[in-house]
Amino acid sequence: MSGNFWALIALIFVLMIIAIRNIRIVPQAYAYVIERLGAYNGTWSVGLHIKIPLIDKVAQTVSLKEKVLDFPPQPVITKDNVTMQIDTVVYFQITDPKLYAYGVERPMAAIETLTATTLRNIIGELELDETLTSRDIINSKMRIILDEATDPWGIKVNRVEVKNIIPPADIQEAMEKQMRAERERRESILRAEGEKMSAILVAEGRKQSAILDAEAEKQSAILRAEARKEAAVREAEGQAEAILKVQHATAEGIKMIKESHPSKEVLSLRGLETFEKVADGKATKIIIPSEIQNMSGLITSIKELSTND
Repeated sequence: MSGNFWALIALIFVLMIIAIRNIRIVPQAYAYVIERLGAYNGTWSVGLHIKIPLIDKVAQTVSLKEKVLDFPPQPVITKDNVTMQIDTVVYFQITDPKLYAYGVERPMAAIETLTATTLRNIIGELELDETLTSRDIINSKMRIILDEATDPWGIKVNRVEVKNIIPPADIQEAMEKQMRAERERRESILRAEGEKMSAILVAEGRKQSAILDAEAEKQSAILRAEARKEAAVREAEGQAEAILKVQHATAEGIKMIKESHPSKEVLSLRGLETFEKVADGKATKIIIPSEIQNMSGLITSIKELSTND
């Protein structure tokens, strides 16, 4: 009885070990392809699963993460018979673990071969210049073709990138010379544009300077004319004021003479004095009124009588 007990304990222990070993926990972003007696039974997704011992088998563990394949440069020939090296990068993801496990042998090698042949077909339809300037077109065409071709394998191609395009050495040298000539041409154009702009700016500066000088001269002439005008006005005002003063003094003199009631003889003497001032030694002929002439004769007679006495 003791032996049977221990045998039962051992059997239970073995069964527990077998059960524990057949418990599977599928982690995130992974899938297990399960075969039962050699045939596909199902795909385990994330979580806890129990496998039947000796009957079920995990045929393949599949990662559902996006993968990147960087292929080495492939020799391709363009439409104009130029051989170049092109390397590509393929981004893909497994969407169906069953198709991936049973669809194709060595899927990575199959994708690499398919990428190389697709690249040769596309580049063969393009010339060298088109190849160098049409990366987006090449990427788009390759992605579409590879995605359709790998769909039966449970693979989805998300993106294809042409990483490097390496033309032959002589083509590279010719391209470098062309680029150098283009840079020199652009430099010459920029230098000519700079000189043109400099000349335009200098001419504009001279033009503005001439305009400013002419404007300054115009303003100066206006100011001088204004000054002369003001001086002339002031001089005319002074002369007018002097004339007014003289006229006023004359009027006052006449008024005073009139108020003093002078005799005829005094008026005649004042007239002689006035004619004397008018002549001032410059007049050659003066017409004297008869009244003044009579008065002059009277004065002469008086002087003679005074002398005889």
